[in-house]
Amino acid sequence: MKKILISIATFALLTLNAQAANPKYVIQISTDDARTQKIVLNNAANLQKYYGVDKVDIEIVAYGPGLGILTTKSKNSARVEKMAMNNVAFSACQNTMNGIKKKKGAFPKLTDGVGIIPSGVVRIGELQQQGYSYIRP
Repeated sequence: MKKILISIATFALLTLNAQAANPKYVIQISTDDARTQKIVLNNAANLQKYYGVDKVDIEIVAYGPGLGILTTKSKNSARVEKMAMNNVAFSACQNTMNGIKKKKGAFPKLTDGVGIIPSGVVRIGELQQQGYSYIRP
């Protein structure tokens, strides 16, 4: 009987912990299509509007042609920088950056607030394993 009560108490604590944790979302951007890039930023803004800025974890992972949204040359750079200051994590793929350097001779200049991760696709998988919901507009 003690084991059953301990199991029920453990389950109740785990359930309360899960409910107390922020919802988590990873949003992929792997295209240079301006409309899709705008949708990605709008998705993040809408999640924050729904849950509250401090009540949702959001990471936007950019790789391949989608990396352009995170550069200073992007027409969205000011918006990315502002969102990064408001609890949206932005991750740029190092593999993609290496490819750009090989092709153009220099790494792209990233917008302030953007972090670098070794691999975009690996990062998405890691976040999903950590309970993040996956969004790809």
